[in-house]
Amino acid sequence: MSPVIDIDDLTFTYPKAAEPAVRGIGFSVEAGEVFGFLGPSGAGKSTTQKILTGLLTGHGGSVAVWGKEPAAWKAEYYQRIGVSFELPNHYLKLTGLENLEFFASLYDGPTEDPMALLERVGLADAAHVRVGKYSKGMQMRLVFVRALLHRPGLLFLDEPTSGMDPANARIVKDMVNELRAEGRTVFLTTHDMTTADQLCDRVAFMVKGRIAALASPAEHKLSRSRRTVTVTYRALGSDDLAAKDFPLDGLGEDEAFRSLLREAAVESVHSQEADLEDVFIDVTGRKLP
Repeated sequence: MSPVIDIDDLTFTYPKAAEPAVRGIGFSVEAGEVFGFLGPSGAGKSTTQKILTGLLTGHGGSVAVWGKEPAAWKAEYYQRIGVSFELPNHYLKLTGLENLEFFASLYDGPTEDPMALLERVGLADAAHVRVGKYSKGMQMRLVFVRALLHRPGLLFLDEPTSGMDPANARIVKDMVNELRAEGRTVFLTTHDMTTADQLCDRVAFMVKGRIAALASPAEHKLSRSRRTVTVTYRALGSDDLAAKDFPLDGLGEDEAFRSLLREAAVESVHSQEADLEDVFIDVTGRKLP
């Protein structure tokens, strides 16, 4: 099968800008994949996403979604993709249910039951409340389910769990996993490395308009992990915690390691695996906001 998204040598420079925002990037996204697109502010993520959603034209290189340039799909494109923005853009004087009913009316094909979507993300009790009275987390849940109304095959999710408590964020993540299981494709941008780690099949890190690293979360972390094991223990007859590092390679034959396991009260054994935040800082040279 052809990839859902296929980008080759994509470049884009804003009018009057001294430097390109995107500098010759290339990647593809397969059907049923959750693809993470991460990086610091100003790295070119938003520009790339705007090109993919048809909001920017005039780029160099090629961008194909389902085999065609986004602009070539014309209005049909927006019947096939869903977009969840980081900054909610609802009609604040309408209720949550009225917002969904209005947007559902814009699509030609069948749509999801708006009330069922509100129920799913815990907004059923607020269905008849004006959205202007919603918290940020409630508005984010509403914009997320709005993107699902018309059953799109490709979703662009920008910070989908922003402003949510852990329970509601878990609901959204579960729904993203369900979309993947149905064979739908998700293009995810976020600064939440935990969300990216939990959801993404692959993650691309953008730095200064280029893709600096592209791999699965596990491969990213392993490539930057220390090949050591830390054993936290209490020496016999002592209540004090101590820790000792051992090389991971040849650990089974390391007599000092085996002796510690026999002679001490071991509390934990941990490999020194990096997390995606470590990868982000290493690849981009910046801390997370």
